[in-house]
Formats: sequence, C-alpha cells, structure tokens
Amino acid sequence: MLFRSLLLVSFVATALSAPLWGRAATPCFVTGSVALPAEVSAGIPALEKAVTCNAKIQVATGVPDMISGGVAYSTIDFQKSSASPLGFALATFQTPADPATADLATLQNQLNDYLALEAGVRSQPGTSALLAKLKGPKFFLQFQIARVQTANGVTLDAADTVAHQLTKVQANAVGATASELAQLTALSKQV
Repeated sequence: MLFRSLLLVSFVATALSAPLWGRAATPCFVTGSVALPAEVSAGIPALEKAVTCNAKIQVATGVPDMISGGVAYSTIDFQKSSASPLGFALATFQTPADPATADLATLQNQLNDYLALEAGVRSQPGTSALLAKLKGPKFFLQFQIARVQTANGVTLDAADTVAHQLTKVQANAVGATASELAQLTALSKQV
C-alpha cells in the first residue's frame, strides 16, 4: 500500500512538473511559468525545430533572443523603434511591388521569431501590454505571407487569406496612424 501511494505521488509530481505546452522538454524561448493557450502551444513543436536562442541577449523580460534561419529577433525588434508597431512593420517587412517575387523564406523566419517571442512573452506573468503591441507586427507578417502566397497562386484556407489577415492586423494596430492604416489597405489590394 505504501509503495502504491509513493508511486501515485511520484506520478502526480511528474505530471505537474510537465512543461506548459505538453512535451517532455521546454523550448528555449518558453521560460516562464504561465500556461500557454492552445492556439500558441499547438505551434510550439514546429517552432522548436526552427528557432534557437541566444541567452546572452534578453529581448523581453525573461525571454532570450530567438534566431530562425539566421534572422535574430533582436535585429527586427519593434520595441527599438519610435514608430507604432504597425509603422515599424510596414517599414521593416516590405515586399517588392510584385509580391510573387518576395523572399518567402525570410518572411517565414521573421514570423517564426515573432511567434516564438509571443510564446515566450505569454509564458511570463504580467506581460499583457507587450503582448498587445507585438501582435501587430506578428499579424502583419502573416498578412505579408498571405499576399506572397496569393500572388503565387496558392489556395489558402479562409483563416489564412489576405482579407482575414488584414482584419487581424487592423484589430491589433496599437497606436497606428491613419496613414499607416491606409498603407496597409493599399497593400491588401496588391496581390
């Protein structure tokens, strides 16, 4: 009976110490103790394969710099800009006039960094203000990827379309100016 109780306690302790997103090891960018929402944790396995961390640089409270495909988040950090998050994204994550010729791999690596940042920030307590601001650039990158894929004739799910991503960027355009929103709308028509 005592062995059975110890075994049960051991099992429960192991289960409670499991990572926040359901795998045996926590990725380098999920450093906090707050449980991740399902929509974030679902993408963790793919991000863990694509993203490494540089613990010598901290890009948010408790979150190390992340690198995907050679692109370090610290080199595309919207927090370093005096522009609104959308203004920063418009200036930083540009595509050619013909989106079909854009470098999709670079856009995806930049998005990987922002998705990893989001997971890292969400895992930390008290980060809602930063989270609200980082969603603008993250959704803008998803919007740009949708534009590139549409221009290349890729059929997208409803949640991945340019129109849907446009509404997500607009809804998360913290501090955006009318001019920035107009630029965004103009880009949505260039596919």
